[in-house]
Amino acid sequence: MAKPKDKDRRAVVEQLRKEQQRSEKRRTRMIVAACAAVAIAIVAVPAWQVFKQEQAAAGDLSTLGVAADKAGCQDVETKSAEGNNDHRQEGEQIAYPDAPPAFGPHYPTPAPFSRKYYTADDRPGLSYLVHNLEHGYNILWYDETVADSSDELGAVKAIAKKFEGKQLSDKFLAVPWTEADGKAFPDGTHVALTHWSMGDDPNGKKQVGVWQYCAAPSGEAVDQFVKDYPYTDSPEPGAM
Repeated sequence: MAKPKDKDRRAVVEQLRKEQQRSEKRRTRMIVAACAAVAIAIVAVPAWQVFKQEQAAAGDLSTLGVAADKAGCQDVETKSAEGNNDHRQEGEQIAYPDAPPAFGPHYPTPAPFSRKYYTADDRPGLSYLVHNLEHGYNILWYDETVADSSDELGAVKAIAKKFEGKQLSDKFLAVPWTEADGKAFPDGTHVALTHWSMGDDPNGKKQVGVWQYCAAPSGEAVDQFVKDYPYTDSPEPGAM
């Protein structure tokens, strides 16, 4: 027959065991709840970003990003252009003195018409993009400051999406400009718009490169730029 002290000891041990089990169950529930919260957050944040981008893209081009008068855009600059029909072998290293280029020698193949937006991970080389400029494309270049801002990058994507058409007037690209590409944009600016223009000579003997630098992405600024410099104002407007 068990002694009273042994019974008491067993009762205490059993009580401690039950309390430990309850404690472990509570800890398990807390861990499961915390994991579930993290999982929801992981899914919810990208979903919210996608929602914001889709909401932004729903507006007209001129409503995307910041207003032109808030974008910190500098005056348009031009420079005598050369390199029309100067096709170089793919793989050749071509130096472009301007950041970013608006004209110059280039590879025989341009970036495809169907793609409008690129990241630093999948962007074609500069020498392909310069060929696009020869064909009348307007290019929006965004630097790493914009790439690191979800709101500003969302505006760039929304702007590019407005040109996802099948008309020649949809010759537009939004591409990154990185430190590896060359010097930085002018102080305080993080976006550059470029175009290869025929200039004021219909025979193309006074071609110019065109630049406009802005502090932030602006659909309104882009809208005005593509109106001022349409694809028809280029050395080879009929080519895709």
